[in-house]
Amino acid sequence: MTLKERINEDVKAAMRARDARRLGAVRLLMAAIKQKEVDERIELGDDDIVVVINKMLKQRRDSIAQFAVAGRNDLVDNETFEIEVLRAYLPAALSDNEIANAITQAIATACAVGPADMGKVMNHLRPMLAGRADMSEVSRLVKSRLTAV
Repeated sequence: MTLKERINEDVKAAMRARDARRLGAVRLLMAAIKQKEVDERIELGDDDIVVVINKMLKQRRDSIAQFAVAGRNDLVDNETFEIEVLRAYLPAALSDNEIANAITQAIATACAVGPADMGKVMNHLRPMLAGRADMSEVSRLVKSRLTAV
């Protein structure tokens, strides 16, 4: 079963269970997927859907930060719930050890010697870690490794 089919099945299950909150979150995901398909005139595969989910997760994290500053705990709770729903569709996250090993391997492969080579390293890491690690955190780790070299 593809990721898109799984999401469609979850929409149906949420409708049957009359779980309005979950249904709303999954429908937002389906809308984002369909919007991307219409905009680019392609059928999205699992990897493309993971990119859409990661984008939505980043939007939710940014919103949570703004809502927390404004004292809107009700909206923070709603965004947190949506993050939990969206994370269920991502592949299993990598451990810190696995991420560190991937960074070490990418630095060696790219022959990186300093911060100027960060783009090369990230280009090696992006396909391997997309959807399985927080890329902003990976970027921070790569930057700290390359400045220490």
